[in-house]
Amino acid sequence: MAPKVLISDKLSDAAVQIFRDRGIEVDFRPELGKDKDALAEVIGQYDGLAIRSATKVTPSILERATNLKVVGRAGIGTDNVDKEAASKHGVIVMNTPFGNMITTAEHAIALMFAVARQLPEASASTHAGKWEKNAFMGVELTGKTLGVIGAGNIGGIVCDRARGLKMKVVAFDPFLSDEKAKTMQVEKVDLDELLKRADFITLHVPLTDGTRNILSRENLAKTKKGVRIINCARGGLVDEEALADLLKSGHVAGAGFDVFAEEPAKENPLFNLPNVVCTPHLGASTSEAQENVALQVAEQMADYLLTGAVTNALNMPNVTAEEARIMGPWIRLAGHLGNFISQMTEEPIKAINILYDGSVAEMNLPALNCSVIAGIMKTISPEVNMVSAPVIAKERGIQISTTNQEQSGAFDGYIKVTVVTEERERSIAGTVFSDGKPRFIQIKGINIDAEVGSHMLYTTNNDVPGIIGKLGSLLGDHSVNLANFTLGRAAKGGEAIAIAYLDEALDPSVVKALIDTGLFRQVKPLEFDVA
Repeated sequence: MAPKVLISDKLSDAAVQIFRDRGIEVDFRPELGKDKDALAEVIGQYDGLAIRSATKVTPSILERATNLKVVGRAGIGTDNVDKEAASKHGVIVMNTPFGNMITTAEHAIALMFAVARQLPEASASTHAGKWEKNAFMGVELTGKTLGVIGAGNIGGIVCDRARGLKMKVVAFDPFLSDEKAKTMQVEKVDLDELLKRADFITLHVPLTDGTRNILSRENLAKTKKGVRIINCARGGLVDEEALADLLKSGHVAGAGFDVFAEEPAKENPLFNLPNVVCTPHLGASTSEAQENVALQVAEQMADYLLTGAVTNALNMPNVTAEEARIMGPWIRLAGHLGNFISQMTEEPIKAINILYDGSVAEMNLPALNCSVIAGIMKTISPEVNMVSAPVIAKERGIQISTTNQEQSGAFDGYIKVTVVTEERERSIAGTVFSDGKPRFIQIKGINIDAEVGSHMLYTTNNDVPGIIGKLGSLLGDHSVNLANFTLGRAAKGGEAIAIAYLDEALDPSVVKALIDTGLFRQVKPLEFDVA
């Protein structure tokens, strides 16, 4: 059955057509974005939800979204999506951070010009017929120092445009390397240095605990007299009360703000101050940007629903289409390993240790980790998936650790999963053969070669004659057919294990009959999703 997507906000016809061209059923109902009750009534029918800013994806909506796999936000901001609730429900949240980069950067440059030349006030004065030619003395951008806080995607474009305007650019960004700064032809500085030297300051960072109020009253006081400040990033990065005070005192010569701590901004300390240009969050408001993000979100959602590729996800490791193709068997193996060890473990799990050896160690390990954790958590919560599993594990206080190493054995690559409880450690390893089929290759340190089947039986016993015959005859007596059978032992006369791949699920009466023989230390039927 083809995936089904709901578009509950206004997206372009071209974006709608992308879904249809990819074979995805799509309902375009933009009226639902502002009607949460109507949205709740229908959301359970859909695999994907494409939105802009009107639709609020709340916990109550997610409770009703029983089939939902992905929410795609056409734009960068996802404040209207409860990402924690989405993760718990196993729903991927995607955005489109690159579709509006140029338009937001251009808006910052436009505000710089507007503030430098007092354009809005001059325009209003001229419209009023005043012709106050001497009242609006501006400054040139050429030769001025621009301080860029955040030199990522949008900040990087601003740096490039500012250099074209013959400005000297200094940048503060903890993640900006010396090499990258050299390539960008900007001077990398710390925040205090930027505040001290900049004639203009523009912000291009997300709002996090680390960046909130980055231009605090204390930091604003460190700026040079006559500085002009631009914010097209996020409200809350600047102490607006403190900035208003400094504008009134004349220390700050002007400001251009497109974003505010509270939006919609009906009242604000910056409003009605001289040489303060304010716009209503227009950074992404160009026809080109709106079209770009709409097309981008449609492509990303279609890729995920059809191929498993994950792009620009906020609560899941990104997986390219090529990675999804190559890693598919390894992701399935990782899930089987986690599921096997979870079915064998009855006491609470304290820690999960994952070892990647050889070729698999060079793959997308965060995605593989999610699959292992999902396999383990499925025994506890059957509805869990790769998105929700890490959240559930974290809530239960389970520690996750990962090790990767060069090829160390006969296999080109393998994964080994170990779980730690109060009582014991238990481990299992597996690999993917050239036929693309996952195999269990080691259990409890004992080497085996077992194909993964939907219904399996795991037994342990002392390595003595007659065990295999008794197991086979008893299963035959109960009309249980073996599709495959694998043995292994630690040493002659020591502990031995057997894994049987069965055609059907094992009846509890057969398990009891095996236990009653007294020959087996452990008898455990196992179930795997190999579809």
